[in-house]
Amino acid sequence: MAEHKPVVSSTHSGVCHSWSRTLIPTTREAPNDAETPSHVLLHRAGFIRQVGAGIYDYLPLAWRTLRKISTIVREEMDAAGASEMLMPALEPFELFEGTRRHEDYGDNLFRVKDRKGRLNALAPTHEEVIPQVMIGSVTSYKTLPLNLYQIQTKFRDEARPRAGLLRCREFLMKDAYSFHTHVEGPGGLNEAYDAMYRAYSNIFSRCGLDYSAVEAESGPIGGSASHEFMVNCASGEDTILRCPVSGYAANVEKCEIGERSWSFGQAAPGAGQPTVVATPGLPGIDEVARFMGVKASSMLKVVVFQNKALAAQIREAKLDATQPQTLPKGVLFVLAVVRGDHDANEGKVKAAAGFPIEMAEQFLMDKFKFATGFISPAAIRNDPGGRFLMVVDPDAAQPAGGGGENGGWVTGADMRDHHVKGFVWRAHVGDVLDDASRVKVADIRNAVEGDPSPKAAGAKLVTARGIEVGHIFKLGTKYSDAMGFSVLDPQQKRVSVIMGCYGIGVSRTMAACVEMSHDDNGIIWPAAIAPYHVLIVLMKPDDARQKDAAGKLACQLVGAGVDVLVDDRDERPGVKFKDADLVGIPLRITVGDKALDAGGVEFKLRRDTQSKGEVVGLDAIVQRCLGELK
Repeated sequence: MAEHKPVVSSTHSGVCHSWSRTLIPTTREAPNDAETPSHVLLHRAGFIRQVGAGIYDYLPLAWRTLRKISTIVREEMDAAGASEMLMPALEPFELFEGTRRHEDYGDNLFRVKDRKGRLNALAPTHEEVIPQVMIGSVTSYKTLPLNLYQIQTKFRDEARPRAGLLRCREFLMKDAYSFHTHVEGPGGLNEAYDAMYRAYSNIFSRCGLDYSAVEAESGPIGGSASHEFMVNCASGEDTILRCPVSGYAANVEKCEIGERSWSFGQAAPGAGQPTVVATPGLPGIDEVARFMGVKASSMLKVVVFQNKALAAQIREAKLDATQPQTLPKGVLFVLAVVRGDHDANEGKVKAAAGFPIEMAEQFLMDKFKFATGFISPAAIRNDPGGRFLMVVDPDAAQPAGGGGENGGWVTGADMRDHHVKGFVWRAHVGDVLDDASRVKVADIRNAVEGDPSPKAAGAKLVTARGIEVGHIFKLGTKYSDAMGFSVLDPQQKRVSVIMGCYGIGVSRTMAACVEMSHDDNGIIWPAAIAPYHVLIVLMKPDDARQKDAAGKLACQLVGAGVDVLVDDRDERPGVKFKDADLVGIPLRITVGDKALDAGGVEFKLRRDTQSKGEVVGLDAIVQRCLGELK
């Protein structure tokens, strides 16, 4: 683990800049489209200016903060055994032929044609480029393990860039890639993954962030395991679920749910044909529930997924999906059944099914006569023979939902613009419920607050909000196999290289810090990543005595390793103090006649919103600053 360096160091000199000689365009006005605190405050405090939708200039204050974050990242990555390099932002499109990741990214991937008509991409990450580097340089297990990283601009063509630097189209990112011939033991993927986990913990701790490391889904990157590092703040765009007893934490897509009892029960006496009700023009579960006079929790929702591999074969071979004998063997559709007030979780459905899935395509659903939006669990009866698998969440696998006749459920009627009341599992699909090849019960929904903890009996999950600033993945051989990257093992046999991937949003970390640390007056920077440590405010910039005192004080602080900004503008004190709070530099020293007459200067902490400051002697002020910064 890296030795944590202090915020300031006597072995390195600080810097001193004057406000009047740098670009800090503070303003009282926020951008019209600004909704988040970081977007508002980074603009108002003169850190960023928008160039285009989701594209920003980083002005001097922002660049100083970004450089400090990058320095911390570099120090911890180097200490964890990684080596820095730089890869191109422009990627030839043929690199995606093996991974097909351009399909996963879809329109979020910037596509650029050169003058000869060749298609390129502006890199969102470099999972395709880095194996190409390695293929030309590494041929034997003796060269591994390796961990290579870069800090560079990345691109994603967001449909609706918003929230300033939190969701933009061009951003600064650190991405790292590790390479191994095995998973367990010295030099294995798990060892590197654990080292990156520690490095990330060190990075965000040193940046002064309140963060959580949570289990996560891998998303379009792929892989077998991943963790997100989330800055905790009420305005966060992501939901985190925690167990208050065990400390377990995960995002919504990954969070497990503790054991829940379930039973399809027995057919209730008198349970017969459900009552069909016309429900035209009702676009969602909540509207249908109100119309039917029930709660959403009394309804069943069926989401249809398709076997990704089989669907691709059918599409590419142009097979007739309605002729089962022409299709490749295997389950084609997965019917995920959850309660109406819950959401199906694709990752969990995939785990329950045991094969890769994706949302079912409409043309395939039409071939099998699915009434999209009005599907019931009884659709399992339309299985032409081993093509359907129904996976039911435990909360939906209950004998009754209180939704009408006989206490049954309300669900789709398998015909457009119609629902039914009184659906009962045993009465209406009982003959298939005990066939494990056709019906499974498994945790397949997103967790919500109040669900049982998966790690502590009797405990309930609680929610919090956060902003993702880092993500680490165990990729396995997904990309090396796709790119043809293998090495010779000790027995001189070719083996696929195992990879890990580790990303940090550098510009996003700056914005997330502002979301976490601000008040009504402006930003409150942690000292480690503040653009400057100390702001010296001259009440009378042209006064010789004040200039001399400020100059001597700045020199002493710089010599002690402190970064100093001197506000030497010809402005009213009120303007300067408002700007000081807005910009958020941790320590403010005000040089004025009254304090100088008393042999000192006025000292104030930015985070101290209750005090107007105190007079500290000129002979003690440097040590006072160093003490606060350390």
